[in-house]
Amino acid sequence: MFLGIDFGTTGARACAVAADKSIQWENILAYPDANQQSASDWRDALFVLLDAMPKSIASKLRGIAIDGTSSTVLLFDAQLKPVSPALLYNDSRAQIEALRLRDCAPANSLVATATSGLAKFLWLTKRYPEARYFLHQADWLTALLSGQAGISDYHNALKDGYDVGSLCWPEWLMTMPHTELLPRVVAPGAIISTIQPDIASRYGISEECLIHAGTTDSNAAFMASDVHETGIGVTALGTTLVLKQLSEQRIDAPEYGIYSHKYGDLWLVGGASNAGAGVLREYFNDAQLLSLSTRIDPCIDSHLDYYPLSKAGERFPINDSSLKPRLTPRPADNAEFLHGVLQGLARIEAAGYAKLAQLGAPPLQRVLSNGGGAKNLVWQLMRERILGVPVVMSTYTQAAYGSALMALGNAENT
Repeated sequence: MFLGIDFGTTGARACAVAADKSIQWENILAYPDANQQSASDWRDALFVLLDAMPKSIASKLRGIAIDGTSSTVLLFDAQLKPVSPALLYNDSRAQIEALRLRDCAPANSLVATATSGLAKFLWLTKRYPEARYFLHQADWLTALLSGQAGISDYHNALKDGYDVGSLCWPEWLMTMPHTELLPRVVAPGAIISTIQPDIASRYGISEECLIHAGTTDSNAAFMASDVHETGIGVTALGTTLVLKQLSEQRIDAPEYGIYSHKYGDLWLVGGASNAGAGVLREYFNDAQLLSLSTRIDPCIDSHLDYYPLSKAGERFPINDSSLKPRLTPRPADNAEFLHGVLQGLARIEAAGYAKLAQLGAPPLQRVLSNGGGAKNLVWQLMRERILGVPVVMSTYTQAAYGSALMALGNAENT
């Protein structure tokens, strides 16, 4: 058995799989307040989920891997006790630090934004000099299980400025103060150690269970699709529209909101649009979406030319912080309006994959969909026509399942 635990934006989810990748157990736990998360919230969720796991599964566990939200970071002392608040993935207080990074980081670097891990590192280390370790959410929770501090993975470390091409911290970054706090970086899923004996005993887990390095939640969600070859796109139809695909060529084009994660011998390339199913929620509830969709012919183009954003600003495939939503004119017929919105989103998806192909990604052969929007069959058929390739819903979509597969895959490689 292999356990994946996903620490997402609103809560934590656990998923145990057998060696044949079949799901044996799942559980989910919401944070007390998703907007005010603390390290103790994550630790409590971790141990509640472990305690809830059936002992018949716990005793057979061979590996555990944890994913967390990208650029969610904090500082710890030598005993792994938090000495700073947790700065969440969307925390943007490090504005001054981001300006400094624009002057010293390479041009168009991912780190030169206030939400990057490195900007937060600079903000935190100026204020908490007693710290010993700078870690991501997934790093710390993994360390609680392994007893090995100061280790991260190169998915989480990418937005800290880690050089995933050379697999090292770059020289320009190491001239900054407090870099001794930065973690040692290993491959996602790499074996760190066996589980700490006291935790194994407390939760009935096999003492031979391996603790693996983690990954980010979005990468774990990609892993859940179990895609290992190029030419297959994975589209997450959530609040935002996230596109990812594997490529033999690394593609970094911040001017289009595109960057690459190292993914074994390949690169996981993609981007995230601010458009997505979130804009649908502003106008329709589930019942309305279901009812109105039955009145839409997905084989026919809408005459409406929409760019459905919730507010001004776009990241990918257009990187324009001032781009305004285009949702007018609005017809009186709500089904006609919905047709235009769905078509606008499908065209953004197609433009995203076209931009990836233009920059060197493999030609698209088919698309797997996950997220709440993937359940809308009319939208799926519309997207299939506009993309020009088959579109199907992923069998598994949860990041926790992807982390479990990562533990399974790395255990098989030992």
